Amino acid sequence: MSLKVGINGFGRIGRMVLRSIIENNRKDLEVVAINNRGNSEISSFLLKHDTIHGKLKAKISHSEKQIEINGKKISLIRESEISKIDWKNLNKFTKEKFDWVWACPTETSLGLRIPIIELKKFAKKTNSKLALDATASIGLEKDHKLADVVSFSSCKGLFGLTGASFICYKKKPANKVNSFVLNIKNLEQKKMTGPIHTIQSLEQILKKYNHFKKSVINNKKRMLLKFKKYLVYSKKNQPLLCTFVNKKIVSKNKNVILYKPRLNINGSVVCHLGEVHLGKKAKGRILDLLKINE
Repeated sequence: MSLKVGINGFGRIGRMVLRSIIENNRKDLEVVAINNRGNSEISSFLLKHDTIHGKLKAKISHSEKQIEINGKKISLIRESEISKIDWKNLNKFTKEKFDWVWACPTETSLGLRIPIIELKKFAKKTNSKLALDATASIGLEKDHKLADVVSFSSCKGLFGLTGASFICYKKKPANKVNSFVLNIKNLEQKKMTGPIHTIQSLEQILKKYNHFKKSVINNKKRMLLKFKKYLVYSKKNQPLLCTFVNKKIVSKNKNVILYKPRLNINGSVVCHLGEVHLGKKAKGRILDLLKINE
């Protein structure tokens, strides 16, 4: 009997998990549902075409509410409130509890946060273990310790360079993985060098992490006030790292680089890393260089 998996958030790591299941022909794992605010066409394309791993050798098609991979249909849900997801309708795919829920607490492409404590409650409800893609939430949001597995990279929440990835877990993995790169034992035994320069860049950052984090908090507070009438989500679903507004935002200054989400959204996502170098002295003045494109 295969393990039933539900994925909340279909970002890079979520797609790589599904891709690994497909490429390794894992009969013991079955993804039955994906909750993602992006549409099925974009989700299918990003799964099929990856800039690092290349084109996925699988037949992929999509409809409005499903992705079909090699004849297997996966239900797509677009719900930002985890408690409102009608998982009962998934009974046409499975009548059993899920074994794993893979979630992305902060999805930067939509400026969305789902509190980890809610994800944990949902995991308990479905008798599942909880795995998190925490790249945009680690260090910034709370309750990561509630997860059974946490994976994240060095950019975004850690304020480091792109390139290093980390995996934290409560129980040592026992399953065999038919991949040198994905086998965690090879990493533990230092059989690969990895992005050492990226990891080293974090040394000085982590020493003063709370100092840098304060800049993100200050910018977030000012963003919520300055663009209050354009906010898409309630306070509960607002991540520290970024903010989604329902209008297009442009820069008044060519030196201000705006975040470009991979999804085609009706609005803009503003990332709050622009004054990280100022630390506690950050006042969010960089936001004065932004305006609504009426």
